[in-house]
Amino acid sequence: MIHVEKRIDLAIAREALPGTVAVVMTMGALHEGHAELVRTARRAADSVLVTLFVNPLQFGAGEDLDRYPRTLAADLALLEREGADLVFAPTREVAYPDGPPLVRVSAGPLGEVLEGASRPGHFDGVLTVVCKLLQLTRPDVALFGQKDAQQLAGIRRMVRDLDLPVEVRSVPTVRESDGLALSSRNRYLSAEQRVSALVLSRALALRDVEAGRALVHAEPGVQLDYLEQVDSATFRSDPAGDLLVVAAQVGRTRLIDNVVLAATPPAGG
Repeated sequence: MIHVEKRIDLAIAREALPGTVAVVMTMGALHEGHAELVRTARRAADSVLVTLFVNPLQFGAGEDLDRYPRTLAADLALLEREGADLVFAPTREVAYPDGPPLVRVSAGPLGEVLEGASRPGHFDGVLTVVCKLLQLTRPDVALFGQKDAQQLAGIRRMVRDLDLPVEVRSVPTVRESDGLALSSRNRYLSAEQRVSALVLSRALALRDVEAGRALVHAEPGVQLDYLEQVDSATFRSDPAGDLLVVAAQVGRTRLIDNVVLAATPPAGG
């Protein structure tokens, strides 16, 4: 496995990768969910490229940019074990050589609802860095986790609207045995908070918005932000939507989760 930090080294190593290339984009602090992304990428293409970059553009004021876990040595060991071919781990100066970019990708209406409403500018920051990394890595396939469903929808729309030459694929959410969706932020939780956080997956399992909200509201130490049934392409609330999404604050930690619902059959179907 090759590990590079500079653009010129990435360009040289990328040129040497054989066959089709799949990319997995991460902010590091890797866990089994990321490992599954890499394994899926291994099956999807001849070569696997992984990016590790804590992107400051997607963190708002007062969020956890400074304390976000950075575990490069452990991340590289995991990626070596899972068979990644090339890892690009740029510094902030390499990613943004002229400082914060003046020109950015806008998430549009998709970035203004639910997670976007709670974290203004978050999805603009996500799409900007994803667009940059797609340009730098030039993959045939890009894989993203279903857990970050609104991010996935934004990336799909960006690729379509801007005619980016890459296929976007989703990978199902990986969970602990008790149902908690894997997240790098789970390590912030105390033992007691981790138990409380299980209410999110339990609420989604009800497949009912009102019942799910009531369950979360009743859980001590958990502050519900939203629980909505939405259309997975637009993230607008829709009683016939194909996705149930939830976000809540558990202590100081913000967690999100979702579950894909069966499509509602058409009337008379």
